[in-house]
Amino acid sequence: MTVCAAVVAADDLELVAAVDPRCDDAGCASPAPMGVATSRSIDVLGGAGAEVAIDFTSPAAALENLEWCAAHNVHAVCGTTGIDGAGLERLRVAFGPKDRPNAILAANFSISAAVMMRLAELAAPFFSGVEVIELHHDEKRDAPSGTALETARRIAAAREASGAGPFGRDPTTTWSCEGARGGVTAGGIHVHSVRLAGLIAHQEVLFGEPGQSLTIRQDSYDRISFVPGVLLATRRVASTPGFTLGLDALLAI
Repeated sequence: MTVCAAVVAADDLELVAAVDPRCDDAGCASPAPMGVATSRSIDVLGGAGAEVAIDFTSPAAALENLEWCAAHNVHAVCGTTGIDGAGLERLRVAFGPKDRPNAILAANFSISAAVMMRLAELAAPFFSGVEVIELHHDEKRDAPSGTALETARRIAAAREASGAGPFGRDPTTTWSCEGARGGVTAGGIHVHSVRLAGLIAHQEVLFGEPGQSLTIRQDSYDRISFVPGVLLATRRVASTPGFTLGLDALLAI
């Protein structure tokens, strides 16, 4: 509803339809967003003449939805996390040809999150250690978050590109409880997931070097924080060819 309201409020955009899995053949139990056609089937977008589809669902549903968009000449903006490498490759193929529509997928549409990941990427070659702590609301299903995984991937890639190589091995040999050191992802980077009521979406990237440290932290206190990035992608997707991962290209960072 937050995204629907934002599209309605934008002078240059028009909300023409919505997809709600709670609908059935008899209709929708919840009110249609802003009075537009609403259905459990994505086919409602085709009937309404949608030019861009915005997807915040689940990994399996998002893949199916975006491939539908590619086949029906509808540009796609997707904020669903948890899509694996094979899924991303399917999307690159689906949106790659010049005669297909375009897609922008971001692990996090908050502008501050995009800047946080870029800053972590820049800092990565200059420190001997790093750990990522991501904190989310208690209804989030996947862990680590897509933002944390993308941050780790970019840190590891930045170190490799600079010649710095992977971080040193974890010296821990004894665990009083399993998982105390978090999960290990790209480049041997430890990622810790926190799930608590009252949180929305937050992340800290902790870099360490003898005698000093650097903390880069991003906080989303309300889901409205994702709206500027979603609207930016919605406005730019038609002129951004193929499949784009992340907001960096749109923000020129």
